[in-house]
Amino acid sequence: MDRVWVRFLSFILCGALVGCASFKPDSTLPLSVVPSPNADERRPSLVVIHYTSNDDAAHSLNTLTSPERRVSAHYLISREGALYQMVPESRRAWHAGQAYWAGITDVNSASIGIELDNNGTEPYDEAQLATLQTLLHDLRVRYRIPAANFVGHSDVAPGRKIDPGAYFPWQQLAASGFGLWCTSAAETTEPVPISMPVMLTLLGYDPRLPDASREAFRLHYLSDGHGGLSDDDALAQRMAYCLLKQKTGQE
Repeated sequence: MDRVWVRFLSFILCGALVGCASFKPDSTLPLSVVPSPNADERRPSLVVIHYTSNDDAAHSLNTLTSPERRVSAHYLISREGALYQMVPESRRAWHAGQAYWAGITDVNSASIGIELDNNGTEPYDEAQLATLQTLLHDLRVRYRIPAANFVGHSDVAPGRKIDPGAYFPWQQLAASGFGLWCTSAAETTEPVPISMPVMLTLLGYDPRLPDASREAFRLHYLSDGHGGLSDDDALAQRMAYCLLKQKTGQE
């Protein structure tokens, strides 16, 4: 769908909604503002990445700006790399739901939500990922968000959500400082002196959901970015220990 048409439609829809006023974009990157009424005040300290589960950006924009659906995000990136902002970064978007990360139980109040136009069963487009990396860099500079605080919806809502899924290239993003990664985990034979549940908790996962957190960790760190997922428990333990040391050194 043409971006101009989407903006025109959003302004018409927004005109019928109370409190759905346009706003000045937070980023200086080229983007289209598509206001959503589903937000309240917040302060960001982490970024949560999602996929939309839809087949086109127009459908996603309609969902994320509908008062009836009561769901939103700060940004949406189309498959073609077009960037849309729906909620000001100073406002609390409704994207994470019931979630937990590193002691934060109201993730919506602490995070910026980014939706990627992807149905969950397909690779991510290069143009989309290029826009995502540029946006993440912009957010990191302005808010000084540490690498460990760029996470997926599956990380903060284990057992309930699986996005951005096994096709998401976490290793590629971590190479640019968005998220943690440890390439040496597959090669090392160093013994792991800490239990997996403890390591997952220290990394940020919900200690109340050890099994779901373990699966969320595997989805994030044992996927190949092409839909494949390893079930090597020993590798998972080495990866978690390596990441924990990396995070501790970072802090």
